[in-house]
Amino acid sequence: MKRILIVDDEPSIRKVLSAHLKKFGYEVAQADCGEAAIAELQADVWHLVITDLRMPGLDGLALLAWVRENLPGLPVILITAHGTVDTAVEALKRGAFDYVTKPFDRDELHGVIQKALATEERTVHHLQPETDRRWQLVGATPRMREVYRLVEKIANSPTTVLITGESGTGKELVARALHEHSDRRNEPFVQINCGAIPENLFEAELFGYDRGAFTGAVGSKPGRFELAHGGTLFLDEIGELPLSMQVKLLRVLQERTIDRVGGTRSISVDVRLIAATNADLSAEVESGRFRNDLFYRLNVIPIHLPPLRDRKEDLPILVEHFLGKFNHRLGKHIARVDPEALAALLEHPWPGNVRELENLMERSVLLAEGDTLALADLPGLRGGLVASQDPPLGDVGLKEYVRVHTARLERARIRSVLEAEDHNVTRAARRLGISRKSLQTKMKEYSLRG
Repeated sequence: MKRILIVDDEPSIRKVLSAHLKKFGYEVAQADCGEAAIAELQADVWHLVITDLRMPGLDGLALLAWVRENLPGLPVILITAHGTVDTAVEALKRGAFDYVTKPFDRDELHGVIQKALATEERTVHHLQPETDRRWQLVGATPRMREVYRLVEKIANSPTTVLITGESGTGKELVARALHEHSDRRNEPFVQINCGAIPENLFEAELFGYDRGAFTGAVGSKPGRFELAHGGTLFLDEIGELPLSMQVKLLRVLQERTIDRVGGTRSISVDVRLIAATNADLSAEVESGRFRNDLFYRLNVIPIHLPPLRDRKEDLPILVEHFLGKFNHRLGKHIARVDPEALAALLEHPWPGNVRELENLMERSVLLAEGDTLALADLPGLRGGLVASQDPPLGDVGLKEYVRVHTARLERARIRSVLEAEDHNVTRAARRLGISRKSLQTKMKEYSLRG
């Protein structure tokens, strides 16, 4: 369901617009000023903003500027009186999607909204190369949109980037996105996992060696830096780099030259360095296992990827993405995911993050029968699905079957939002679009207290 945020200081306008949009099946929330709108935009996922141009405090133009800076790709439609059309046209030049004048024609407004939402869908995924679906970045939560914004902003820069996040969050995907959307895209992307190389081989792997450098060196061999010349070198698990090599890497970053093992001359290299780690490098610096000067050299532009458990609103999008991917790869034709299965996926803590979900989806699509992915097709998945008093699904009629499925989905959604809001009931209720009292009642019903 598409989510639209209405921003206007006039309650009557908000009320009319909200009722109109709900009739078309949109999920709608309201904000009475620009500051309240920013709070809503930071707290949850939105697909469209409709805002009045003239408001006290933070007006529509200021709100538009904030959205363009912080949520690129999120369309903004302005509502304006006839006397401020010139200002609205100026707003279009600043990135607004469109404007409508008061009193607005409802059919015209709905047509503009449909076009804006279609544009939003294309823009959110514009970082996803269509030719190679392996490198897609999937997600629409504010934290993922921030990742997209950073990739857009820094892709063409030669500056070093440090990507952090738990294993399986997609650090390599971000590194490849940075490369593919830079002016180095036609040059090599060279990857090395620092945790997979024996300490005594690091120097030769990174810098290469000349003939006779050591026993068995019967010829010369370029290292990863030379192979990446003109392109990008991705050092994964940089926290595993030995201290002896950290000094030499720092020198390369400072001087842009490397020395082969056994070599007699320095070789200039033009490489954009991207590093990634699942470790806390600040803690590693404190413990003396990582050089602080190298850390500051690497951490020029940090990008942090949130774990899947902190962005479960993206899970349905990811499931749909992997369903299409493995349908194509495995020659299957699974069209949908059973609500019971989706509830189980939402309940799972995902310690292995997106990689764990991808592996599970591949296995499940391969084993599934028919055109629906059911809970039985998700081997080993555990989750608090329904209370023990719920009847077995095979023993109930259609109405009870629907009730059980609905309850599972509702419980999973409430639990996910509560966890995302650190169990702050007021914020969770606002995010769910229900009253605090209603949320407390449902929490009691689903045993979600504490």
